[in-house]
Amino acid sequence: MTQAKKTLKERFIHAFLFEVLAIGLCAPAAAWAMGKSLFEMGVLTAVIAWIALVWNMIYNAGFDRIENRLGWTRNLRVRVVHAFGFELGLILIVIPLAAWWLSISLWQAFVLDIALVLFYLPYAFFYNLAYDRLRPHAMKWLGRNGGQAAPAAAR
Repeated sequence: MTQAKKTLKERFIHAFLFEVLAIGLCAPAAAWAMGKSLFEMGVLTAVIAWIALVWNMIYNAGFDRIENRLGWTRNLRVRVVHAFGFELGLILIVIPLAAWWLSISLWQAFVLDIALVLFYLPYAFFYNLAYDRLRPHAMKWLGRNGGQAAPAAAR
């Protein structure tokens, strides 16, 4: 079973909603835990979110191609692989940025990033699981209400 093709607009909306919700949950907790100002952590999490937004679209497009090429069904095991792969790539980007912005060592940035991963990994898993389940309903609703999106089966 292949996955429905997603437009660039849908990929952007998917990633944007993911990041907005995550910033709202993460920035205040990270500021408190790091003893940094909400501004410092807010800017850092917003920049990380922007990076993650771009990485999300690139990673998901590539993952979808691999998934379709290998004939994978989007099940629990595939979602776990998906979440781990995404976070690993993001870790490699975020650690140097966090160390520079917060004036901390790479080790401290690594520890901070691990804490963020412990939040984002289950968050990404459950967000995407919910998205997979709600997407057909949203596509149907958008199609019925004059939206540009076609139902998932037509893609």
